[in-house]
Order: sequence, then structure tokens, then C-alpha cells
Amino acid sequence: MNFDFAALLVGLAAFTGLVWAIDHLFFAKARAERALASPAGAEVIREPVIVEYARSFFPVILIVLLVRSFLAEPFRIPSSSMMPNLLIGDFILVNKFTYGLRLPVLNTKFVELGSPERGDVVVFRYPQDPRQDYIKRIIGLPGDEVVYREKVVYINGEALSQERIGRYMGVGKRRDMDGADHKRESLGEADAEHEILVMPIRFANRGEGRWVVPEGQFFVMGDNRDNSEDSRAWGFVPEENLVGRAFLIWMNWDNGIDFSRVGTRIR
Repeated sequence: MNFDFAALLVGLAAFTGLVWAIDHLFFAKARAERALASPAGAEVIREPVIVEYARSFFPVILIVLLVRSFLAEPFRIPSSSMMPNLLIGDFILVNKFTYGLRLPVLNTKFVELGSPERGDVVVFRYPQDPRQDYIKRIIGLPGDEVVYREKVVYINGEALSQERIGRYMGVGKRRDMDGADHKRESLGEADAEHEILVMPIRFANRGEGRWVVPEGQFFVMGDNRDNSEDSRAWGFVPEENLVGRAFLIWMNWDNGIDFSRVGTRIR
């Protein structure tokens, strides 16, 4: 069972805020009056420990909740499906307001700010098990026809151009994609180039098919095309499942910190 950190933060914020508010409204004034009436002064009558902790932690918890819910949330990359752009051990930040603001836990959107674009790297709740977070790249928008054939993506009948970079040589502990074709794929739009990996011989027909993206949903793929379970296998991602757009690698830990990846922009 996945741990729901957002629910924990909401619960802690509610509990500490309620304790602090109840004490302030009903008990703090009487405690102050007793302290003034005491010969020893205010040092004798102190607020309860639980109130002291609630007053101290509530602002901190509230700030963390607001930042995590509406600004940016950290995630860790657990798999190789987004190689070569994201590696196992990358710690990333996800922009939570690009596609609109949602209430934590309830996930109800209350402010519209923008829409996903083709090429965005997004974190989303896996449609078949919303307790799991996945990360992939948006390839198809609502209404698009997406075809994957002979390791080439076609969108509305147009093939995405691929420029070969060379043979890929992995870094870190995972070297299973060594020798893959390392390519640069273009979505035909400004700032929409990204690198992909494909195995020229293995998995010749893996994931081939044709899909038409329904309204309110998106077709996503991993950049490691022959080592990614994505929309080719389990279907589309509903808009309400989107968590946010990944935009920055803030650390990488793979048997030690790889400082060369710190601060890398995700594109």
C-alpha cells in the first residue's frame, strides 16, 4: 500500500490548527488571568505541552502543505523508462500549478491556469492504480491519431523526425540499454525536441498500434521506447490524473551524488 503523504499533511495541519485555535479561543485567556492572579507570576502557569507543540508546528506544516500542493512537489525516479533523459536515482521537482490548482487529497481543480502540451514530461496517477505515481512524456493530445510503427511515432499522419546521435552507453548501475540507438526526436514544435532510446533489433514489433485520443485524456510514452509500459500497453491518462509537469532535477543519488545532474532542466 502506497503512503499518502498529502493526506498526512492535511491531517496534521487540521489537528495542530484545531488544537491551537481551541486553546486560543477558550483556555488561553483564563490561563493568563490565573497567571496574573498568582503570587509567583506567569512562570507558574504554562500552556499544555500539546498546545505548545501545536502552536510551534502548525505554521511549518501549513507552509509545507501549501508549497507541496500548489507550487512544487519532489519525486524520485524509480525506473529506466525515461532514459536517457531521466535516470534511476534522479530526484525531480514537479510544477503543481502549470495545469491549474487542485485541492490536496480531493484533487478537485478550483483554478484553471493552463493545459498540457505535446512533449511535456508529466507525473500522473496510474489509471489502473491511482495510488501509484508514473512519469512519462505526453505524445498525443485529445483528438490526435497516434500510430507507432517500426519504432516511429506518427501523429495525425505525420512521422516525428528522428536524428541519430549514436550508440548509447549507460551511466550508473543500470547498463541494460548499452548499445541502444540514441536518437533526437522532434515533435515539430518550438522547444519540443527530446532524446529517446530504441533497440534496433530487439522487440521489433513491441507496442505497435493505432490509437485515437479521447477528449479529456492524453497518450503518453516513455523515452526509453523498448523498456516502457505506457499508453501503448494500458491506454490513456485522464486529465484529472495529472499531478504536474516535471521541470528540474535537483539531485541524483546512484551510489553517491552525481553533481553533474544537479540543476538539470527536464525537457
